[in-house]
Amino acid sequence: MTSLDDLDVDALDFGGISPQEFARLVKDTPRAALAAVVAGPARERILDEVFGRMETRFKPESAARLRALVRWHVVDAGHPDATYETEIADGRCTLTRGDSGRDPRLVLTLTAAEFLRLVSGNASGVTLFMTRKLKVAGDLGLASGLTRYFDIPKA
Repeated sequence: MTSLDDLDVDALDFGGISPQEFARLVKDTPRAALAAVVAGPARERILDEVFGRMETRFKPESAARLRALVRWHVVDAGHPDATYETEIADGRCTLTRGDSGRDPRLVLTLTAAEFLRLVSGNASGVTLFMTRKLKVAGDLGLASGLTRYFDIPKA
């Protein structure tokens, strides 16, 4: 595998790709090509797979006392917004697709391509925020340290 734009993403079994392999694929995919990949028919499947892995990449020892509902809005022109929630409580992380209607402690809004870069360790949340590619509402302290609660793969 070289990059996501070299693959038949619609037929790709994302469950069979390790987080490290996925991080490398994202790293090796030019930004415009990454945006095109997640603008295609595999967008929802890619997002579901990546969000679904958050529970298994969670580091409970880092979040023993943390209680937080984090709402993620993935927004791309031409696609309906995708909303996911990660709830961290009692040393566990659980994922819900959609908006629960509860008050989140933190809301993060970004495009699918920037989301993939962030969760694959190929972008810094601070840099995305400073360049206005990531919008943050709520607890900025939680936002700045959110990645320490997850085992982020390295490409």
